[in-house]
Amino acid sequence: MKSKLSYLFRKMTWSRIQNSLHIKLLLLTLLLLFLFLLLLRPNPSSSQSPTLTAASTASCSTKIPETLAETIIHYATSNTTPQQTRAEISVAAGVLQHRSPCRFLVFGLGLDSPMWAGLNHGGRTIFLEEDESWIAKVRARFPSLEAYHVRYDTRVRDADDLMEIGRRPECSSSAAEKKGLRDSACRLALKGLPDVFYEGDWDLIMVDAPTGWIPEAPGRMGAIYTAGMAARGRNGDGETDIFVHDVDRKVEDEFSKQFLCEGYLVEQVGRLRHFRLPSYRKKEMPFCPSVM
Repeated sequence: MKSKLSYLFRKMTWSRIQNSLHIKLLLLTLLLLFLFLLLLRPNPSSSQSPTLTAASTASCSTKIPETLAETIIHYATSNTTPQQTRAEISVAAGVLQHRSPCRFLVFGLGLDSPMWAGLNHGGRTIFLEEDESWIAKVRARFPSLEAYHVRYDTRVRDADDLMEIGRRPECSSSAAEKKGLRDSACRLALKGLPDVFYEGDWDLIMVDAPTGWIPEAPGRMGAIYTAGMAARGRNGDGETDIFVHDVDRKVEDEFSKQFLCEGYLVEQVGRLRHFRLPSYRKKEMPFCPSVM
Protein backbone atom coordinates (compact mmCIF):
# COMPACT_ATOMS: atom_id res chain seq x y z
CA MET A 1 0.00 0.00 0.00
CA LYS A 2 2.79 2.38 0.94
CA SER A 3 4.59 1.62 -2.30
CA LYS A 4 1.43 2.30 -4.31
CA LEU A 5 0.87 5.68 -2.59
CA SER A 6 4.48 6.60 -3.23
CA TYR A 7 4.06 5.75 -6.91
CA LEU A 8 0.88 7.86 -7.17
CA PHE A 9 2.58 10.79 -5.47
CA ARG A 10 5.54 10.64 -7.86
CA LYS A 11 3.15 10.42 -10.81
CA MET A 12 1.19 13.52 -9.66
CA THR A 13 4.39 15.45 -9.06
CA TRP A 14 5.73 14.58 -12.51
CA SER A 15 2.39 15.64 -14.03
CA ARG A 16 2.66 19.07 -12.36
CA ILE A 17 6.25 19.47 -13.56
CA GLN A 18 5.22 18.59 -17.12
CA ASN A 19 2.34 21.08 -17.06
CA SER A 20 4.67 23.79 -15.75
CA LEU A 21 7.22 23.11 -18.49
CA HIS A 22 4.50 23.08 -21.17
CA ILE A 23 3.21 26.47 -20.08
CA LYS A 24 6.70 27.99 -20.01
CA LEU A 25 7.49 26.60 -23.46
CA LEU A 26 4.21 27.95 -24.84
CA LEU A 27 4.84 31.44 -23.47
CA LEU A 28 8.43 31.57 -24.63
CA THR A 29 7.47 30.28 -28.09
CA LEU A 30 4.76 32.93 -28.50
CA LEU A 31 7.00 35.75 -27.33
CA LEU A 32 10.02 34.69 -29.38
CA LEU A 33 7.85 34.29 -32.49
CA PHE A 34 6.49 37.79 -32.00
CA LEU A 35 10.01 39.14 -31.51
CA PHE A 36 11.21 37.39 -34.68
CA LEU A 37 8.39 38.93 -36.72
CA LEU A 38 9.13 42.33 -35.18
CA LEU A 39 12.76 42.15 -36.19
CA LEU A 40 11.85 41.14 -39.75
CA ARG A 41 9.59 44.17 -40.16
CA PRO A 42 11.36 46.83 -42.27
CA ASN A 43 12.03 50.24 -40.78
CA PRO A 44 10.37 52.83 -43.12
CA SER A 45 12.40 55.73 -41.74
CA SER A 46 15.75 54.12 -42.37
CA SER A 47 18.06 55.86 -44.87
CA GLN A 48 20.21 52.78 -45.49
CA SER A 49 20.57 51.19 -48.89
CA PRO A 50 17.42 49.43 -50.16
CA THR A 51 19.57 46.45 -51.11
CA LEU A 52 19.92 45.57 -47.44
CA THR A 53 17.46 42.97 -46.25
CA ALA A 54 14.71 43.90 -43.80
CA ALA A 55 16.30 41.65 -41.19
CA SER A 56 19.73 43.29 -41.40
CA THR A 57 18.20 46.78 -41.31
CA ALA A 58 16.03 45.95 -38.32
CA SER A 59 18.91 44.35 -36.44
CA CYS A 60 20.65 47.74 -36.33
CA SER A 61 17.67 49.95 -35.57
CA THR A 62 15.07 47.92 -33.67
CA LYS A 63 15.29 47.32 -29.94
CA ILE A 64 13.35 44.71 -28.01
CA PRO A 65 10.36 46.42 -26.37
CA GLU A 66 10.70 46.69 -22.59
CA THR A 67 7.55 44.68 -21.91
CA LEU A 68 8.77 41.79 -24.07
CA ALA A 69 12.27 41.87 -22.61
CA GLU A 70 10.93 41.70 -19.05
CA THR A 71 8.56 38.88 -19.97
CA ILE A 72 11.13 36.74 -21.76
CA ILE A 73 13.63 37.07 -18.92
CA HIS A 74 10.99 36.31 -16.28
CA TYR A 75 9.66 33.12 -17.86
CA ALA A 76 13.10 31.93 -18.91
CA THR A 77 14.51 32.19 -15.39
CA SER A 78 11.53 31.67 -13.06
CA ASN A 79 9.99 28.48 -11.74
CA THR A 80 6.72 30.34 -11.14
CA THR A 81 3.93 29.44 -13.56
CA PRO A 82 0.70 31.36 -14.26
CA GLN A 83 -2.47 30.51 -12.34
CA GLN A 84 -4.17 29.48 -15.55
CA THR A 85 -3.36 26.25 -17.38
CA ARG A 86 -1.83 26.10 -20.83
CA ALA A 87 -5.23 25.37 -22.40
CA GLU A 88 -6.88 28.26 -20.54
CA ILE A 89 -4.13 30.72 -21.49
CA SER A 90 -4.45 29.70 -25.13
CA VAL A 91 -8.06 30.94 -25.25
CA ALA A 92 -7.26 34.59 -24.50
CA ALA A 93 -3.94 34.36 -26.36
CA GLY A 94 -5.82 33.29 -29.49
CA VAL A 95 -8.15 36.28 -29.24
CA LEU A 96 -5.20 38.62 -28.66
CA GLN A 97 -3.51 37.23 -31.75
CA HIS A 98 -6.41 38.59 -33.84
CA ARG A 99 -7.26 41.76 -31.89
CA SER A 100 -3.96 43.13 -30.61
CA PRO A 101 -2.78 45.81 -30.38
CA CYS A 102 -5.89 46.65 -28.42
CA ARG A 103 -7.24 47.90 -25.09
CA PHE A 104 -7.05 45.10 -22.54
CA LEU A 105 -8.38 45.41 -18.98
CA VAL A 106 -7.37 42.81 -16.39
CA PHE A 107 -8.91 42.51 -12.94
CA GLY A 108 -5.93 41.22 -10.96
CA LEU A 109 -2.18 41.67 -10.95
CA GLY A 110 0.10 38.66 -10.75
CA LEU A 111 3.28 37.06 -11.98
CA ASP A 112 1.41 36.24 -15.20
CA SER A 113 0.76 39.93 -15.89
CA PRO A 114 3.93 40.43 -18.01
CA MET A 115 2.63 37.67 -20.27
CA TRP A 116 -0.65 39.50 -20.95
CA ALA A 117 1.10 42.83 -21.48
CA GLY A 118 3.64 41.17 -23.78
CA LEU A 119 0.96 39.41 -25.86
CA ASN A 120 -0.75 42.79 -26.31
CA HIS A 121 2.44 44.57 -27.39
CA GLY A 122 1.64 47.94 -28.94
CA GLY A 123 -1.72 48.11 -27.19
CA ARG A 124 -2.63 49.28 -23.70
CA THR A 125 -2.97 46.70 -20.91
CA ILE A 126 -4.28 47.90 -17.55
CA PHE A 127 -4.29 45.88 -14.31
CA LEU A 128 -6.68 46.57 -11.42
CA GLU A 129 -5.48 45.15 -8.08
CA GLU A 130 -6.97 45.10 -4.56
CA ASP A 131 -3.65 44.82 -2.66
CA GLU A 132 -1.65 48.05 -2.74
CA SER A 133 1.49 46.46 -1.27
CA TRP A 134 1.39 43.71 -3.90
CA ILE A 135 1.28 46.33 -6.65
CA ALA A 136 4.52 47.82 -5.31
CA LYS A 137 6.21 44.41 -5.24
CA VAL A 138 5.18 43.45 -8.76
CA ARG A 139 6.01 46.88 -10.19
CA ALA A 140 9.48 46.63 -8.64
CA ARG A 141 10.09 43.53 -10.76
CA PHE A 142 8.18 44.70 -13.85
CA PRO A 143 8.29 48.52 -13.97
CA SER A 144 6.66 48.72 -17.39
CA LEU A 145 3.33 47.32 -16.13
CA GLU A 146 0.46 49.78 -15.68
CA ALA A 147 -1.43 48.88 -12.51
CA TYR A 148 -3.96 50.71 -10.31
CA HIS A 149 -5.28 50.10 -6.82
CA VAL A 150 -9.01 49.36 -6.41
CA ARG A 151 -11.06 49.06 -3.22
CA TYR A 152 -14.04 46.68 -3.13
CA ASP A 153 -16.94 47.01 -0.71
CA THR A 154 -18.56 43.61 -1.32
CA ARG A 155 -18.10 40.24 0.39
CA VAL A 156 -18.52 36.70 -0.93
CA ARG A 157 -20.88 35.93 1.95
CA ASP A 158 -23.33 38.50 0.51
CA ALA A 159 -23.32 37.00 -3.00
CA ASP A 160 -26.89 35.64 -2.83
CA ASP A 161 -28.28 39.03 -1.77
CA LEU A 162 -26.27 40.76 -4.50
CA MET A 163 -27.65 38.34 -7.08
CA GLU A 164 -31.18 39.36 -6.13
CA ILE A 165 -30.20 43.03 -6.31
CA GLY A 166 -28.72 42.43 -9.75
CA ARG A 167 -32.09 41.28 -11.07
CA ARG A 168 -33.74 44.61 -10.21
CA PRO A 169 -34.55 47.14 -12.99
CA GLU A 170 -31.78 49.53 -11.94
CA CYS A 171 -29.27 46.78 -12.73
CA SER A 172 -30.67 44.84 -15.68
CA SER A 173 -33.09 47.05 -17.62
CA SER A 174 -32.50 48.97 -20.85
CA ALA A 175 -32.35 52.16 -18.75
CA ALA A 176 -29.44 50.69 -16.77
CA GLU A 177 -27.63 49.83 -20.00
CA LYS A 178 -27.94 53.35 -21.35
CA LYS A 179 -27.19 55.19 -18.10
CA GLY A 180 -23.56 54.13 -17.80
CA LEU A 181 -21.50 52.85 -14.91
CA ARG A 182 -20.57 56.20 -13.40
CA ASP A 183 -24.23 57.13 -12.92
CA SER A 184 -25.51 53.64 -12.21
CA ALA A 185 -27.88 53.14 -9.28
CA CYS A 186 -27.01 49.44 -9.18
CA ARG A 187 -25.27 48.21 -6.03
CA LEU A 188 -23.16 45.85 -8.17
CA ALA A 189 -21.59 48.56 -10.32
CA LEU A 190 -18.04 49.31 -9.18
CA LYS A 191 -17.75 53.02 -8.41
CA GLY A 192 -14.20 53.26 -7.08
CA LEU A 193 -12.40 52.55 -10.34
CA PRO A 194 -9.58 54.83 -11.53
CA ASP A 195 -10.30 57.45 -14.19
CA VAL A 196 -8.36 55.41 -16.75
CA PHE A 197 -11.20 52.87 -16.75
CA TYR A 198 -13.57 55.44 -18.29
CA GLU A 199 -11.17 56.86 -20.89
CA GLY A 200 -12.27 54.56 -23.70
CA ASP A 201 -13.81 51.25 -24.68
CA TRP A 202 -12.16 47.97 -23.71
CA ASP A 203 -11.67 45.31 -26.37
CA LEU A 204 -10.80 42.53 -23.94
CA ILE A 205 -11.57 42.18 -20.22
CA MET A 206 -10.13 39.44 -18.02
CA VAL A 207 -11.80 38.84 -14.63
CA ASP A 208 -9.28 36.94 -12.51
CA ALA A 209 -9.66 39.00 -9.31
CA PRO A 210 -10.38 40.13 -6.66
CA THR A 211 -9.95 37.37 -4.08
CA GLY A 212 -12.99 35.14 -3.91
CA TRP A 213 -12.26 31.88 -2.13
CA ILE A 214 -13.35 32.73 1.44
CA PRO A 215 -16.60 34.33 2.73
CA GLU A 216 -14.81 37.49 3.94
CA ALA A 217 -13.11 38.08 0.56
CA PRO A 218 -14.45 40.80 -1.79
CA GLY A 219 -15.51 38.31 -4.46
CA ARG A 220 -15.89 38.92 -8.18
CA MET A 221 -19.59 39.80 -8.22
CA GLY A 222 -19.00 43.49 -8.97
CA ALA A 223 -16.12 42.86 -11.37
CA ILE A 224 -18.21 40.49 -13.49
CA TYR A 225 -21.22 42.81 -13.54
CA THR A 226 -19.06 45.86 -14.32
CA ALA A 227 -17.27 44.03 -17.15
CA GLY A 228 -20.61 43.17 -18.74
CA MET A 229 -21.97 46.70 -18.45
CA ALA A 230 -18.74 48.17 -19.84
CA ALA A 231 -19.20 45.95 -22.89
CA ARG A 232 -22.86 46.92 -23.29
CA GLY A 233 -21.97 50.60 -23.00
CA ARG A 234 -19.29 50.38 -25.68
CA ASN A 235 -19.47 53.13 -28.31
CA GLY A 236 -20.27 52.07 -31.85
CA ASP A 237 -21.01 48.54 -32.99
CA GLY A 238 -17.93 46.74 -31.70
CA GLU A 239 -17.80 43.68 -29.48
CA THR A 240 -15.96 43.01 -26.22
CA ASP A 241 -14.36 39.67 -25.36
CA ILE A 242 -14.70 38.90 -21.64
CA PHE A 243 -12.91 36.07 -19.85
CA VAL A 244 -13.87 34.84 -16.37
CA HIS A 245 -11.52 32.51 -14.53
CA ASP A 246 -12.35 30.08 -11.68
CA VAL A 247 -15.87 29.31 -12.91
CA ASP A 248 -15.74 26.10 -10.89
CA ARG A 249 -16.68 28.34 -7.93
CA LYS A 250 -20.29 29.34 -7.24
CA VAL A 251 -19.90 33.12 -7.58
CA GLU A 252 -17.94 33.02 -10.84
CA ASP A 253 -20.29 30.38 -12.26
CA GLU A 254 -23.61 32.00 -11.38
CA PHE A 255 -22.70 35.66 -11.87
CA SER A 256 -21.06 35.09 -15.26
CA LYS A 257 -24.15 33.23 -16.50
CA GLN A 258 -26.52 35.89 -15.13
CA PHE A 259 -24.74 39.10 -16.13
CA LEU A 260 -22.60 38.07 -19.11
CA CYS A 261 -25.33 35.74 -20.36
CA GLU A 262 -25.18 32.14 -21.55
CA GLY A 263 -26.35 33.37 -24.95
CA TYR A 264 -23.05 35.25 -25.33
CA LEU A 265 -20.89 32.32 -24.21
CA VAL A 266 -18.29 31.46 -26.86
CA GLU A 267 -16.57 28.58 -25.10
CA GLN A 268 -15.41 27.18 -21.79
CA VAL A 269 -11.99 25.61 -21.39
CA GLY A 270 -11.16 24.19 -17.98
CA ARG A 271 -12.05 26.84 -15.41
CA LEU A 272 -12.13 29.68 -17.96
CA ARG A 273 -15.24 31.00 -19.73
CA HIS A 274 -15.08 33.22 -22.79
CA PHE A 275 -18.02 35.54 -23.55
CA ARG A 276 -18.38 37.99 -26.43
CA LEU A 277 -20.81 40.85 -25.80
CA PRO A 278 -22.06 43.37 -28.38
CA SER A 279 -22.55 47.08 -27.79
CA TYR A 280 -26.04 48.11 -26.68
CA ARG A 281 -25.36 51.80 -27.22
CA LYS A 282 -27.35 52.22 -30.44
CA LYS A 283 -29.69 49.24 -30.15
CA GLU A 284 -32.71 48.18 -28.15
CA MET A 285 -31.79 44.69 -26.99
CA PRO A 286 -32.80 42.43 -24.10
CA PHE A 287 -30.29 42.24 -21.25
CA CYS A 288 -29.58 38.62 -22.24
CA PRO A 289 -30.39 36.97 -25.58
CA SER A 290 -32.60 33.91 -25.57
CA VAL A 291 -30.75 30.61 -25.48
CA MET A 292 -31.96 28.03 -28.00
